[in-house]
Amino acid sequence: QYVARLLTEVPEDILRAGSTVKMAVIDTGADVTHPDLAAKNPETWDVVHRRTNVVDRDGHGTFVSALATGSVTNGDGIAGFGGDAQLLMIKAVGAGGTFSDVDEAAAIVYAVDHGAKIINLSIGGEGTSQLEARAIQYAASHNVLLVAAAGNEYDAGNPVEYPAAALQPVGSKGQGGFGLAVAASTMSGGRASFSNTGTQISLAAPGDNVFGAVAAGSSRQYWPRYPLPGSSSGLYGWSSGTSFSTPEVAGAAALVWAANPGLTAQQVAGILKATASGRGRWTPKLGYGVIDIAAAVATAQGQAVEPRVRAGSWLSVRRVSDRAALSAKTKRRLHRVRLAVHLRSSRPTVTPDYRTVTLQVRRGGSWHRLARRTTRLGGGIRWTVGLKQGRHVLRAIYRGRWDLSAAIWRKSVYVR
Repeated sequence: QYVARLLTEVPEDILRAGSTVKMAVIDTGADVTHPDLAAKNPETWDVVHRRTNVVDRDGHGTFVSALATGSVTNGDGIAGFGGDAQLLMIKAVGAGGTFSDVDEAAAIVYAVDHGAKIINLSIGGEGTSQLEARAIQYAASHNVLLVAAAGNEYDAGNPVEYPAAALQPVGSKGQGGFGLAVAASTMSGGRASFSNTGTQISLAAPGDNVFGAVAAGSSRQYWPRYPLPGSSSGLYGWSSGTSFSTPEVAGAAALVWAANPGLTAQQVAGILKATASGRGRWTPKLGYGVIDIAAAVATAQGQAVEPRVRAGSWLSVRRVSDRAALSAKTKRRLHRVRLAVHLRSSRPTVTPDYRTVTLQVRRGGSWHRLARRTTRLGGGIRWTVGLKQGRHVLRAIYRGRWDLSAAIWRKSVYVR
């Protein structure tokens, strides 16, 4: 019903325009003979065995891929959320059916290098690594949107799972980040009982009792087959999990991008958050709420015509460390003070990324510039400045733009 409503509420030309967006699904492979996927003629690659054969013995990747990009024009089976979006299936499962950080990172880099605009990661675990973080940063630096599952272990301690928490960091409450961490909702809009919660949740999509495509080679025990009236071929069944909420969000992102190709990855993410059922209100259960694809597409189309209301902003500066050192130039004793700066936005549709922030110190009644730098993804900056012993008045300034208002931080700092 949810997909059927999507097809009636999203304009036909937007569904067709989805063909300009390539989505990579990193998973257990895919049954590319399934009618929902065969019609897309997907690109395929197995990063573990370095071959194009991505046969899916598990079934997970087929279910995910069809939800994200199942054909909406073949007259058979179930339509995916991404309209005519292209599919790049990357199989990254190793021995024992597990995903290593090495294989995940290789798959992300492969997806970026082969033109993916969106990467779906319906995988997760409690640990992370520098390798995973570097691959995510590589994708983000190439304006690629990453979407990951928040996890299904609420009743087993509700752990923080990665890569979801690497995309939407713990404590961020839906702000900034490198992508979207997706929780699962029920069809009525509540939190699915298994779905993890926390300050790392971006938004949600239906993930409880989802109907989708089943791989021909998968286990009947784990993937029971159910008939789909009117379907001439292909296997179908029911399953639940944030793994299946995630491709719905990824598909929605493809339609938002199709509606406005000039958007950045962070703007696409912001539009999905801002138009979700929470309408700007964040909660640890569902983030900004359940996606509303029609509203997101309409917002994306309007954004090309008129600017949005300017978002408010604020700056925070935290002193990280202080270490004495001898200046090679003046031979004076200076303290190397490390500062962590964060620019934040009051609206999820307006990101604080790539904004110029200036750090100044007050001397002799005037302000003097110490540093100037552009924020990274998420609005963060790290500065190391040399200060003499004593009291200093510092201020950080973001001068604002049409979409994000100016902000200033000022404080006395003592160096001992």
